Amino acid sequence: MSAHIIDGKQLSHTLRRDYAQRVNRLTQQGLRPGLAVVLVGQHPASQVYVKNKVLACEEIGMHSLLLKFEADMSQAQLLQEIDRLNHDTSIHGILVQLPLPAQIDPQAVIQAISPQKDVDGFHLESAGALMCGAPSFWPCTPHGCLQMLDAIGFELGGKHAVVVGRSNIVGKPMALMLLQRNATVTICHSHTRDLKAQTLQADVLVAAVGMRHLIQADMVKPGAVVLDVGMNRDEMGKLCGDVDFDAVKEVASYITPVPGGVGPMTITMLLANTLDAAQAALTNPNSRV
Repeated sequence: MSAHIIDGKQLSHTLRRDYAQRVNRLTQQGLRPGLAVVLVGQHPASQVYVKNKVLACEEIGMHSLLLKFEADMSQAQLLQEIDRLNHDTSIHGILVQLPLPAQIDPQAVIQAISPQKDVDGFHLESAGALMCGAPSFWPCTPHGCLQMLDAIGFELGGKHAVVVGRSNIVGKPMALMLLQRNATVTICHSHTRDLKAQTLQADVLVAAVGMRHLIQADMVKPGAVVLDVGMNRDEMGKLCGDVDFDAVKEVASYITPVPGGVGPMTITMLLANTLDAAQAALTNPNSRV
């Protein structure tokens, strides 16, 4: 029996409908939530990503500001722009699209964003709060994964979750979020010996390494929930994930597709974080979220 498909597009649609109502309520109170998206250079994928983020803002009535700069922009110039946005009261969230040109240190840029506007959840203060279980902005992709597990009513307590990937953007925060839900977590990476032996133990398997079809059917425990964060292209140029979807769906109980799975949820969680930042600005300007 084939796995149930976790439809990220449909779940996003449901959540964004609720977010639109929140935007309307905040706007009626005199504060329209605003997100600034900063793009440096002409990276093709980045241009698509920022376009989708701006459209998502417009869809729910949120104010959006798209700032595009040439690839030869200096780090000092970018930091100056971020400082300006930090002090712009119409902007509640700041997102700098990665990757950045070689002359710009991405960590310096991320740390320059006010923690109160760090809706990507990448600032060291946000990361530290997540580590300690304190309120913070959670990174959008793993947060979206957790929302998908909630949507299918999956109880994580006592389950074994295996995360393949250890990036600061997905792997590490995903593991921490799963731990907060009382899952037993294993993190795998490029130096893991016998990856298959690890993934076969997973009640929940999160694949987030950017390697096409890394996860095969014989690597998945029957009945496991499989979340595919990968975004790759196959031999024909078609989008695909880190999971061999057609094969694995015959083994898993639930699985996310690529595209249409985790991707839409990432943007939806960006909207959620921006709304939380706007609410904080309205109720307590000195509060994080």
